[in-house]
Amino acid sequence: MINNMNSYFVAEKQESVIFMAVGLLAIGLSVWLWMNGHRLKSMAYPLVVIGLMQMVVGGTVYLRTDSQVSTLIAQLQVNPAAAKAAETTRMQTVMKNFSIYKSIEMLLLIIGLGMIAFVQRHDMAAGIGVGLVLQAAFTLTLDLFAEARGADYLSAVQGIAV
Repeated sequence: MINNMNSYFVAEKQESVIFMAVGLLAIGLSVWLWMNGHRLKSMAYPLVVIGLMQMVVGGTVYLRTDSQVSTLIAQLQVNPAAAKAAETTRMQTVMKNFSIYKSIEMLLLIIGLGMIAFVQRHDMAAGIGVGLVLQAAFTLTLDLFAEARGADYLSAVQGIAV
């Protein structure tokens, strides 16, 4: 179980670095768009808002992961039944939240595509649409990987013999 846990949390930590890097890149691109007066500079709005969220979420996951793993390992050694119950409950909540995240990301993707398709003559709307599509597609993709990883980890947790 320790190997499954370490693999899961190492991948979570790696993905959190990707989230932070993309958030930083989105903010950097936004600054460049505004400084250069690009016609689609309004894509900076969703890039910055979602980029900041990516940086906060990525940073939070990255900073808490090591202590979370240490705590889980200690709990498994002291009381495997309680550790299994607590981690199962936590992961079930995480998995339910993925449904919410995916719904929001798909909605933003659809809104962005709609803005590009139907309001493309207005630079502001087209820019916002492009920003939404970029961020929603990227975040959805990473969340799909995280969800699959979470499902595997939850199965491993539920298989802990107590």
